[in-house]
Amino acid sequence: MTVNNSFWLDRPVLVTGASGFLGGWLVRRLLAAGADLVCPVRDWVPGSQLIRSGLTEKVNLVRGDITDQALLERTLGEYEVKTVFHLAAQTIVTIANRNPVSTFESNIRGTWTLLEACRRSPSVEQVIVASSDKAYGEQETLPYHEGLPLQGAYPYDVSKACSDLIAQSYYATYGVPVVITRCGNFYGGGDLNWNRIVPGTIRAVLRGQRPLIRSDGQYIRDYFYIEDGAAAYMLLAEKLTEIPDLAGEAFNFSNEIQLTVLDLVEAILKVIGSELDPDVRGEAKHEIRRQYLSAEKARLRLGWSPLFSLEEALERTVQWYREYLGYPEDDH
Repeated sequence: MTVNNSFWLDRPVLVTGASGFLGGWLVRRLLAAGADLVCPVRDWVPGSQLIRSGLTEKVNLVRGDITDQALLERTLGEYEVKTVFHLAAQTIVTIANRNPVSTFESNIRGTWTLLEACRRSPSVEQVIVASSDKAYGEQETLPYHEGLPLQGAYPYDVSKACSDLIAQSYYATYGVPVVITRCGNFYGGGDLNWNRIVPGTIRAVLRGQRPLIRSDGQYIRDYFYIEDGAAAYMLLAEKLTEIPDLAGEAFNFSNEIQLTVLDLVEAILKVIGSELDPDVRGEAKHEIRRQYLSAEKARLRLGWSPLFSLEEALERTVQWYREYLGYPEDDH
């Protein structure tokens, strides 16, 4: 799966959520392909990839909130944006459970505001909207496929189901050329949300501490490497130009490897070379027990496949945190 640099060269692209985890990797990859980037940014996050890696010097920054429709319309118009990646969201499940209203504001209002701005901006040719596997809620059918209903129950899941349906509505009603992604749990270098299982585990183990598992360790999830995610988003935009009939559709992206939380922690311990035992707390609530995706549609319709195996991805991830946290290779 190679990047079509002729497609991206000098292409005006807007990325919301550029200071987030996926946003930083997508910006890096788009810049490497020669795209001309515009990034609305609400908060200045010094630890983000966007700022730490000096990427802010290579993009057009627009200060403001994703819920400011006038700002978005002005930005899309002035920069003659052709491709939009909508990643901006409150993405932490535990924060969503504590603060549902701010999560709904960002994830639902932010989506309709952006799509309305795109509807009113004639230069926009593709809009890729980030939904989530959580939008499916809890289903009896596994793995989840794109034909299943969206039935999220908890605040984060509901916010993603709503934004997903709003995106579908803007295609069905107004013909906005939108495609929706539903990905598993992203992991990789650059995620500084330490309460997430991958960065939290790696930091603890590098410090010689037992890794903490909030649940009983038996929750099953899709874990999707962040560089594979950034590549998938770009492929989807390219394919939407080649195959306009993709508009209005949703695509799952997954390595299709089902892991328990304990499996993942043990895989990380193996990469680091540690014999520490996880501290399994069994405290997690309001989370879905078993959730994983079928990526068959993406394989067949887009010719998509992941670039990295689980082992390669975990090795790259651990190496990123070693460098970030200042732990040399032989220091366990």
